[in-house]
Amino acid sequence: MAGHSKWANIKYRKAAQDAKKGKIFQKLVRAIIVAAKEGGGDPETNPRLKAAIERAKEFNLPSENVERAIKRGTGEIEGASYEEVVYEGYGPGGVAIMVEAMTDNRNRTATEIRTIFARNGGSLGEAGCVSWIFQRRGVIEVEPGLDEDRVMEVALEVGAEDVKGDPSEGFTVYVDPRDLNVASERFRSAGIGVRRADISYEPSNVVQVDESVAERLIRLLDALEEHDDVQRVYSNFDVPEEVLNRLEAR
Repeated sequence: MAGHSKWANIKYRKAAQDAKKGKIFQKLVRAIIVAAKEGGGDPETNPRLKAAIERAKEFNLPSENVERAIKRGTGEIEGASYEEVVYEGYGPGGVAIMVEAMTDNRNRTATEIRTIFARNGGSLGEAGCVSWIFQRRGVIEVEPGLDEDRVMEVALEVGAEDVKGDPSEGFTVYVDPRDLNVASERFRSAGIGVRRADISYEPSNVVQVDESVAERLIRLLDALEEHDDVQRVYSNFDVPEEVLNRLEAR
């Protein structure tokens, strides 16, 4: 899934740029609110909340904003009530797309997401139309330059489901989402730097697309991710890295 992984890295860099403009802060806050609402305000017993807080730290969301979001989620202070919704659909080339959003107006968001799909060569589908392609997994990305045997040793200790990557680019370790907190802390305690620890939807198969389809597909993904209510967008496309590099440079 070289293309899929490379696109994830491009999205990360774009998110980092957006953070400088403050565009991503609202999405980070919403993620914390919903996580605290569903699983409580203690990140040590709520893996989803801990992952949301870790991601917020990556983008330098002020700690007071984090604490306030947790309290809003647990009901300690008042604020807008958000709920999580997942949309499923298809993009150019038959690529499967899942969209995680958090909204205070489900009808408004559904209408706007449907419009984005339609305007960019995709179609919004019914619940369940593509979710079977994706598996919810805990994802731990470790720093590059590490000894493979050491990474594999710790991965075995934490009961990892799979390990991909290499020493030069870094390894990605997949675990049960319920084990994400414990597993990521074990890597850190072993002296292995963790770049990312999060819960994600990972595709079980990918669709090969050419450059023309990839260009239209990325336009759709960008439009979805720019929507204020959208938290994450997942897809199952694969495209050569040199094609993605050309598209990113445009």
